[in-house]
Amino acid sequence: MKRLVEDWVYGGVLAGLTLCVVAIGLAAQLETAELTVFLLIPIYMLHQYEEHAEDRFRLFGNKMLGGGAPLLTRFDVFVINVPGVWGIYSLVFTLAVTVNAGIGLIAAYTTLINALVHIAQAIRMRSYNPGLITAIVLFVPASSWSILTLSGSGTGFHILGLTVGLLIHGLIVAHVVRRQRLTQRATVDKPTSP
Repeated sequence: MKRLVEDWVYGGVLAGLTLCVVAIGLAAQLETAELTVFLLIPIYMLHQYEEHAEDRFRLFGNKMLGGGAPLLTRFDVFVINVPGVWGIYSLVFTLAVTVNAGIGLIAAYTTLINALVHIAQAIRMRSYNPGLITAIVLFVPASSWSILTLSGSGTGFHILGLTVGLLIHGLIVAHVVRRQRLTQRATVDKPTSP
């Protein structure tokens, strides 16, 4: 399990490239809207490589937000990205194909929100953050294309997609804030040496 937690991103980038090739075959079988949802899975995997290879994002986040304190652990990053992205996006794609394509807006809006977070952070800090390039080059056009192809799904699906996307990102922020408070509390409560 330790190897999976530490090295998932390297298998992910290879899986992402493989799924891009698989998408060529799926293009003949899927509606365009469904294909755009499927493509968000490998596109996210490619983004994760830029973001997480060599533990970049976790180290960056801990340094910027926690002064080096472990606000995010390697296990946190694994859970957020493997079950949290691959698992949710796979489920969303399956439901989009078998129930209603509008469900795919969950993946589309979640991807777009993630891109906007990367871009806003770069503007605020006036510097690069891990994942910024693929957020701009891959996420913005892919999620926009998906949202446009699913635009006729109905307002309810757009609200659902946006709400779930914001909720997912909100849960991650809440986790980091909770860890930040615990770290600060531990520092304040730490007994001083005589």
